[in-house]
Amino acid sequence: MKPFLAVLLACFLFSNAQAQLTPFEKSTDKNYTATYAEITTYYQQLAKLHPQMKLINYGTTDVGKPLTLVVLSRDKVFDPALIKRQNKRVVLINNGIHPGEPEGIDATMMLTRDLLKNNKLPKDVVLCFIEVYNIGGCLNRGVSRINQNGPRAYGFRGNYRNLDLNRDFIKADSKNALAFEKILNTWQPEVFLDNHTSDGADYQYVMTLIETQKDKQNPILAEYTSKTLSPELYKRMAKSGYEMTPYVEEIKGTPDSGIVAFLETPRFGTGYTAQHNIISYITETHMLKPFDKRVYSTYDFMQHLIDICERDHQLIGELKHKADEQVKAQTTFALDWELDEAHWDTLTFKGFEAGHKASVVSGLPRLYYDRSKPFTKTIKYYDNYKATVFADKPVAYIIPQAWGKVIELFKLNNIAMRRLSRDTTLNLQMYYIADYKTPQRPYEGHYLHSNVKLAPTDMKVKFYAGDYVVYVNQALNRYIVETLEPQGVDSFFAWNFFDSVLGQKEGYSDYVFEDDAADLLKKDPELRKKLDDEKAKNPQLANSARAQLNFVYRNSPYFEKTYLRYPVGRLLTDTKLDLQ
Repeated sequence: MKPFLAVLLACFLFSNAQAQLTPFEKSTDKNYTATYAEITTYYQQLAKLHPQMKLINYGTTDVGKPLTLVVLSRDKVFDPALIKRQNKRVVLINNGIHPGEPEGIDATMMLTRDLLKNNKLPKDVVLCFIEVYNIGGCLNRGVSRINQNGPRAYGFRGNYRNLDLNRDFIKADSKNALAFEKILNTWQPEVFLDNHTSDGADYQYVMTLIETQKDKQNPILAEYTSKTLSPELYKRMAKSGYEMTPYVEEIKGTPDSGIVAFLETPRFGTGYTAQHNIISYITETHMLKPFDKRVYSTYDFMQHLIDICERDHQLIGELKHKADEQVKAQTTFALDWELDEAHWDTLTFKGFEAGHKASVVSGLPRLYYDRSKPFTKTIKYYDNYKATVFADKPVAYIIPQAWGKVIELFKLNNIAMRRLSRDTTLNLQMYYIADYKTPQRPYEGHYLHSNVKLAPTDMKVKFYAGDYVVYVNQALNRYIVETLEPQGVDSFFAWNFFDSVLGQKEGYSDYVFEDDAADLLKKDPELRKKLDDEKAKNPQLANSARAQLNFVYRNSPYFEKTYLRYPVGRLLTDTKLDLQ
């Protein structure tokens, strides 16, 4: 080759290699995370070079930009239905839900390139990466996470609507969540990973891990994750130089007092995916470790997860099928859980000695960790939860078509539904909301209800043509029951979907109703006795004319039957229905 041509070729090869470096890799100190523009440009250029990669946009996010899914398929098959027929597994990895925790964004850019460039795509696993989930937060670039050791600049936790998207999965207020649910229910992954950065205590580990809490995970999947998949991940990460520990949430201030397994209810990504019988993990790199180590540890974890899924692809598919079949037949569902502090496991933990010293700010004692005093101790690991609220599933739920957001979310989650073909009066069970607690301040745009008490009532209710019938014989029974039973910790009722039934619509004028009330008491001795009995045990009622009048009104035929009545009916017997 002529020297001139050799120089040109060398320059081309060098330029091409440089073009495939990520912004993180190009930075001299490896303390830089890619901007949204750099992320999208990088993946677009990569897709042009590799036919085994496809970029697919799903809807728009709250900031008006599409949610882009990176799909890597060794066989260049990008049809989710065909992938399932080929008995391949799907792994979905989410990045940038909190753009101030960007390790997953940069690590996935590198991993995508390396898998393609080195021809290392798995044979029996299709990979789906979300480039950046919280695009609005990614565009809002700054230095808001003051406790974090780099990168130099990064995105903001809230999205363009100032929602924490990792609290939005079940309620789906954001367009981001709607796009995510479309992705999840189109590709139907068997395994899901959400990449994060921790905050809190100081310790020696770069990487910590949250896995779906075993006591609320489907037991078939929990057996595999707790005894096979998770131990293998811990083993491989240690071999990579990034020894892991479970996510560090202290029970009493510092890790050596014991740590608590994180309970991810359906508002969180892995709580929502657990309802779909998807094996789920959250990586939590330690905020105080250098950014480059956090990126590389996330890279290694993703590679190990993919490798194990490739190795166990047949088993994972079989377990997912068995779990779905088990949930179809399941009759009782847990709706809330609490930590079982009476039972714990132990683990070896590598931390730093904690102490207290005078605060420069206040002069009062403050906590600090002394990195000159590392320790290795056996500590308590509280990894056991017990269910506190249960519900038996009905044959079917009847959902009035008026509750459109419920219907739309059910459609998005591939819930099988039928519609009444004509107006129908049904004998079924309805709930009256007997009591509930609501905070004074909003949480993620809602006044979240809790401690819900119900008064189940068997009654006849008229439903109308077009109302929805949801039979509870589906693989997604957990999603159906946990959203529709009002006492569920993250039910649609808890998230205020049905708050209009909590307000009384009709009333009375005292002076007009006085005569009607007297007539009612005269004609109905049982009502008179009921009032007298209540007065005898309730002095406030006995001393209040208004309260007594209101008591008569509430127990009269004039009082609205829909006040505090949860509108979703529970069909308890197999009834023949005229369905569209």
